[in-house]
Amino acid sequence: MSKNKEKDKEDIKEFGQITLEDSRRNSKIHLLSIIGEIEGHEVLSGSSKTTKYEHVIPSLAEIEDNKEIEGLLILINTIGGDVESGLAIAEMIASLSKPTVSLVLGGSHSIGVPLAAASDYSFIVPTGTMLIHPVRMSGMVIGARQTYEYFQRMQDRITGFVAEHSRAEQERIEEMMMDTGYMTKDLGTILVGKEAVDAGIIDEVGGIKEAFRKLYRLIRKTNKDSGKN
Repeated sequence: MSKNKEKDKEDIKEFGQITLEDSRRNSKIHLLSIIGEIEGHEVLSGSSKTTKYEHVIPSLAEIEDNKEIEGLLILINTIGGDVESGLAIAEMIASLSKPTVSLVLGGSHSIGVPLAAASDYSFIVPTGTMLIHPVRMSGMVIGARQTYEYFQRMQDRITGFVAEHSRAEQERIEEMMMDTGYMTKDLGTILVGKEAVDAGIIDEVGGIKEAFRKLYRLIRKTNKDSGKN
């Protein structure tokens, strides 16, 4: 086995990432998976499937700086996780100059919503789900006005980001966050497949072939605009 293939296997095992160099369209695409829980400043238990932001952020910086990589495909199946880390990853994805496409598979819940919306174009499979709910915090919470204002500002950051990078209005996203009709023990809204498209958060219902097709088109357009063959 070549050293490159060994490295690819190691990257998939450790980071859930791989660069596809032998694509049918002769385009070098980086594949990034965001799965399980977004791990932030605290290390989660060893039994949890996690996406570590200290792995993802340097990888995104490398993608931006690597002139050979032409596009990024993001596969998402996450229950959410650390808000600050999730938003940091979403901001990095949104600021890339390379074409980006996201595909929601099983689900993109909580902070996974801005992660899906951050790409240039987004897909969700017909059975994929998105859960939009208010910001939560574990541990001790002080019941004071300042705490409420902190939660509100954090929530505004999330809804503002999603509104800026999707077709959904911020006011409508906030309404879905506070909906009482979907869950018996919580606030929020569950969107399945086409419902996420109808809500304006996701661009289109589709799977892996549609995601690749769209990314190749964006790469061709970028190359044409920049004068590349």
